[in-house]
Amino acid sequence: MSSKTRVLILGGGIGGMDVAIELHHTPDVQVTLVDRNPVHVWKPALHEFAAGTLPTQGNLFPFTKLGKRFGFTFVQGAPAAIDRQARTVTLENGEVLPYDKLVVALGARANDFGTPGAQENCFFLDNINEAHALNETLRRDLNRARETGQRLEAVIIGGGATGVQLAAELCEAIDRAPGFGRQERQKLLKLTLIEAAPRVLGPFPESVSAGVQNQLRKIGVDVITSGMVSAIKDNGIELKDGRFIPASLRIWAAGVKAAQATSLFEGLEMNRGGQLVVTPTLQTTRDADIFAVGDCSFIAAHPVPPTAQVARQEGIYVGKTAIPDVIAGREPPPFVYHDRGAVVTLAHYNAWGMLPNREGGNRPFGGHGLGTYVAEVLHEGLYRRHQVGLSGFPTALKAGLCHFFHPPRPDLKAPQPGKAASQLH
Repeated sequence: MSSKTRVLILGGGIGGMDVAIELHHTPDVQVTLVDRNPVHVWKPALHEFAAGTLPTQGNLFPFTKLGKRFGFTFVQGAPAAIDRQARTVTLENGEVLPYDKLVVALGARANDFGTPGAQENCFFLDNINEAHALNETLRRDLNRARETGQRLEAVIIGGGATGVQLAAELCEAIDRAPGFGRQERQKLLKLTLIEAAPRVLGPFPESVSAGVQNQLRKIGVDVITSGMVSAIKDNGIELKDGRFIPASLRIWAAGVKAAQATSLFEGLEMNRGGQLVVTPTLQTTRDADIFAVGDCSFIAAHPVPPTAQVARQEGIYVGKTAIPDVIAGREPPPFVYHDRGAVVTLAHYNAWGMLPNREGGNRPFGGHGLGTYVAEVLHEGLYRRHQVGLSGFPTALKAGLCHFFHPPRPDLKAPQPGKAASQLH
């Protein structure tokens, strides 16, 4: 009988992968990671995959290869049930996986707030498959617009980081794609961004919100603020003030709630958003053998934002400190979140950032000159750092240099007949 502690990680996103990487340095643990997809993806880049400005080659990381590198077993699947008494998780295919310590890192998905028609008539950006589906539909519809001379009307719902960055990436994809260009984009695409709040990027300072909004309008995006969506139709968006925005392509990028699978963990405390409530050591309040990290967790004592930065710090903490301490019979120190600031980039048009100051607030920068350059470098650096952790420095350096000196040009050729992935929820 093995004396190793069995650690089962549900979800191979940023937080889940960081747990697995850190546990690689802990002796006498047997790690299994479960994810419904065969590859790990940097979720903050999904809007780039959707627009086609970031190629999949070199940017999707197979879990089987990561498992060999970091000493974990990968099982493709999704959780269907948990038996906390038996300490087992049953997957949708019926496979039963035992555990001694369980880490829930299932992430989050967009929150449609029960808006009528959203699930049936919108694309979402919660995973790489949805990003690919949106990209193929975009390519098909743009080429159809070119053939018919009828402009594609697209609407993005949500003016948070995902929404504004997706809008810019869609514009850049057409501007840079062979055979297209900015003048062609103005003929082919009418793009509208709808935000329910009075301004886009609510968590950012007003100066950044104003700069981003002005930049989007400058590149041809129609920005509607205080636009409360009442329903999504198959031909457009209904607003509560009576306006109707025609749209054949509708993308939902608003709101965040815990991944649906967290509802399967009966008996564990959850908040209204479906997140697992955890203690300061990221253990669930009703079962100390279950940890939760990232967007599917909620620290009641001091809530943190649902960002990649938080997921990374929580994953490192659980894999490096919390689980090893618990296994050794020690009480782990509480998790402490260190705010490193935030960055938002509008493709290569412009970029902004916030850095924490000594007073506990954030100092905004960017929008022009050196500040824009610094924000772009920080944004690129976040991903490259993650890539180094997964692939090693030489591989990441080679990929970074290749991307810098030979930036890929988006491919907007129409997908082959029968392969357009126009799946909706």
